Amino acid sequence: MKQHALVALVIAVVLALPAFAQTSSGSQDQSTASQPAQTSSQTSAASTESATGKPLQPPAREGFWGRINPFARKKYVQRQTQPIRDRLNELDELTAANSKMIKDVDTRAQQGIQLASAKASEADQHAIDAGNKAQAAQQTATQANARLSTVEQVVGNIDQYKATNQTEIRFRPGQSVLSNNAKSALDEMATPLKNQRGYIIEVQGFSSGHGQAAIATSQKMADSVVRYLVLNHEIPVYRIYVVGMGNAPVQSANAEEGKAVKRNSGGRVEVSLLKNDLEQLSSASAPTQARQ
Repeated sequence: MKQHALVALVIAVVLALPAFAQTSSGSQDQSTASQPAQTSSQTSAASTESATGKPLQPPAREGFWGRINPFARKKYVQRQTQPIRDRLNELDELTAANSKMIKDVDTRAQQGIQLASAKASEADQHAIDAGNKAQAAQQTATQANARLSTVEQVVGNIDQYKATNQTEIRFRPGQSVLSNNAKSALDEMATPLKNQRGYIIEVQGFSSGHGQAAIATSQKMADSVVRYLVLNHEIPVYRIYVVGMGNAPVQSANAEEGKAVKRNSGGRVEVSLLKNDLEQLSSASAPTQARQ
């Protein structure tokens, strides 16, 4: 009988222990209900402000069973896992903030690279334009220098005329009328002179005989040549120099070789075309103006 009573007492104690533990845990939960809520709110506020990087502190010993409570309730589990959730939320916020900062930095870097590339392309275009303008200016300066040299040469030789063509007109004795052959020879010489400049025509009349009679005859023949050039080819009179030489001695082509000077033995007129460098200058300037 005593053994049965002892077994019943042991069973009653075993059954009372969980109830006692739950009662003590519930009273402790009620006494600390306000404190965990306040602690949880403070922890959440602190976690959202900044990342501490500190490890989580282990929970303090609570109740009769300590950290391992086989009869723990839902509120107890939430209170134990709240710091972990707060730290995870904090890490998520930091990750999102870092991702946003990285994206902003990358966007600004791309914009800076594009702007720098556009500026470099614009600078290259300006450099190419400047090079083209410099090359054009150099070419213009070279042409101007060449033309200046030509002009200086022409101005220096403005009064230097060179014989380019010479025609001899023959007359019958005692006559001053031009023959058809003489007119054809004058036409061949004067036709290319239209719209030209920088030339003069030298007309010298020669006649046989003596004294003033020969001079007058040679002057008449020379005047007939000048008259034909002025009336039929519109040669300006100021470009024609005429002189009656009479029976003056004529230098032969071989005079420089020491041969004697011959006298004129018939009526004739020598027409010489002389030019300076003005025509050459005008012909050189025409292509330059065409290129411009």
